[in-house]
Amino acid sequence: EVQLQACGGGLVQAGGSLRLSCAASGFTFDDYYIGWFRQAPGKEREGVSCISSSGSTYYYPDSVKGRFTISRDNAKNTVYLQMNSLKPEDTAVYYCAADRVCTNWYLEYDYWGQGTQVTVSS
Repeated sequence: EVQLQACGGGLVQAGGSLRLSCAASGFTFDDYYIGWFRQAPGKEREGVSCISSSGSTYYYPDSVKGRFTISRDNAKNTVYLQMNSLKPEDTAVYYCAADRVCTNWYLEYDYWGQGTQVTVSS
């Protein structure tokens, strides 16, 4: 069965850091690009970052550039999102998803994880 399990979220104060993990199974992990999306209450789902099968990285909102870092370990079938200098506006449910290309259009993605809650307090 195809599975994408996002974990690592939690409650953190502004300025703090979290590392999210996305563990994949049930498909050929290194054939897929993995994206991170987030959705805050009342807002549209937003593409955050994506990493290709070979490790090329993309960051979509200007607000995360320089603060977030995406990486992958194909041997572990896992993708990470390191989030530093967190701000209250980063509060959202964060999802990982798999596709054959990197895009920030959520309807394109083939597989989705359950998501993990990130809450950043003032």
